[in-house]
Amino acid sequence: MNSALWAAQLVLAVVFAASGTAKLTMPRERLLATGQTGVAMFPMPVVRFTAAMELLAAVGLVAPRLTGVGQVLTPLAAAGLCVVMVGAAWAHSRLQEPASVALNAVLFAVAAFVVFGTLL
Repeated sequence: MNSALWAAQLVLAVVFAASGTAKLTMPRERLLATGQTGVAMFPMPVVRFTAAMELLAAVGLVAPRLTGVGQVLTPLAAAGLCVVMVGAAWAHSRLQEPASVALNAVLFAVAAFVVFGTLL
């Protein structure tokens, strides 16, 4: 179980570090061109805020267990990503993008696994 949790945390951290960096640094047009179509549903300040939270969550997924400090932050970071995935799934469903909704559901499930796995 410990190895599966670490794998899930690392996958989530990499995915959301990349996503957050892109949303924080790229203009809307470039995000849309690179496949981040969900940003079309939200004003850019919301996209930038979400990006910052994704980056913080990426750190929160791995740093506490590596350092042994603040380990309660890991399930909180994963729970925050669950919330982000609900919003993303809503946006992609409104844009009629079922493949993106499915990816959001998978990321939600992985984040939920981390939430419950780290709490047990």
